[in-house]
Amino acid sequence: MRVTLPDPAALIPGFAAAYAGQRAAERAGAEPAWQPVHTVYVPADVFHAGTLAEWGRTAAGLLAAHLRSPGALAGVFGVSSPALAAEVHRRVAAKLAAEPVEDLRIDFEDGYGGGDEDAHAESAARDVAALHAAGRLPRRWGVRAGSFATGDPVRPLRTLDGFLTAVTGLAGGLPPGFVITFPKVLQEAYLGQFAGCLAALERGLGLADGTLRFEMQVDDPRTLRFLRPGLVETAGGRLTAARLGVSGYTAACGLTPHEQRPDHPACDHARHVMQTAFAGTGVELADGSPAVVPATGSAADVRALWRRHAGLVAHALTHGYYQGGDTHPAHLVSRYTATYTFHLAHRADYTARLPEAGPATRKAVTTALTRARHALDD
Repeated sequence: MRVTLPDPAALIPGFAAAYAGQRAAERAGAEPAWQPVHTVYVPADVFHAGTLAEWGRTAAGLLAAHLRSPGALAGVFGVSSPALAAEVHRRVAAKLAAEPVEDLRIDFEDGYGGGDEDAHAESAARDVAALHAAGRLPRRWGVRAGSFATGDPVRPLRTLDGFLTAVTGLAGGLPPGFVITFPKVLQEAYLGQFAGCLAALERGLGLADGTLRFEMQVDDPRTLRFLRPGLVETAGGRLTAARLGVSGYTAACGLTPHEQRPDHPACDHARHVMQTAFAGTGVELADGSPAVVPATGSAADVRALWRRHAGLVAHALTHGYYQGGDTHPAHLVSRYTATYTFHLAHRADYTARLPEAGPATRKAVTTALTRARHALDD
């Protein structure tokens, strides 16, 4: 005998609203938007308008010197299919010639040599405006600001103010694609405080509300304690991404220097916590920078370090992190080689499976193909 409930809806108040929110999140995450495959970090005191072109020329020169043929690429990176090696080699050479850098951060934190920070901010703004005028500013770009964790939030805010005032004046507004990396977020309160400062900057610069957005850097295990979907609201809707900071995170975990590497299990734990915290929020995830600086000397050294870097990129990709950080022009060769190999290796198989796939498999395959299309610029 069935028991008739007096009013089923009354037993689960708020269900309709909760379900609507769930469906909205699912629709928002159905098709991943374009995301850069990397972010290039250049210290603010050495950045200039020709930096990105120099990176491209250096990387292309290394490719020509050490990977003259698809067979050489296959041997260095372990690509078993000659056809795949040929396709990857062609694409990497074309990418380095056309768009070596997809995302740029002018760095006022890690790697920044210091000095007259106000002058460096204004100089960087002039160079950004010149790149924008020439149509050579990357699709995404921005600055990595100083941290509030130093106890002096005034210095990073002064730098941001000076940089943004100069670049908006010189470029006739803020060029599209701008994002700020906010490092060492050791307290949840920093997010709301930083968002409030960005709102004040918008008002002062005459920018539309919500123009200034940022990504938080997870570079300390203490940050994992408060990661949750609600941080999007804490940050006033300005949070675009969460990025793993490998060096800071592994050091804060107490790991010895030779274990401070992106593929350490401690980093994998952080990646998975970040995935759980931001699932369904639209916040992008990005991996940290590699712990290797490729040599530019002997062929053996260059190839060994390329293999190591490509292995780290592949490790991140298998964990669902499709963007990483690069700090040396040689990283571009191994970054694009590993990324293109990852996406091309299974694309034909995924395409063939799509017509007969069930709902769950269809969603996974469609998402993978979309990510591949974005990464390959197809």
